[in-house]
Amino acid sequence: MMKATWNGAILAESDKTVVVEGNHYFPPDSINKEYFTDSDAHTSCFWKGVASYYNISVNGETKKDAAWYYPSAKEKAKNIEGYSRFNTNKVQT
Repeated sequence: MMKATWNGAILAESDKTVVVEGNHYFPPDSINKEYFTDSDAHTSCFWKGVASYYNISVNGETKKDAAWYYPSAKEKAKNIEGYSRFNTNKVQT
């Protein structure tokens, strides 16, 4: 079972993560949405597509752009479409 935690809260927990380039992507139904708000940030990966970001807030503290996902992944990355990955500098996985 893989977990993502921060500031005493479990942000995501799943035994069905997908590992890409050594990083765990959590399925959408494993995310505790109460801690997530949409960010305006976006980045682009040549083979995954355009990523959208989340800010994470727990106990009055916020980590900006701490997680991201690919809402419309390119063909080679369809297995992680909608799955969330955490910035390990900001969240423990």
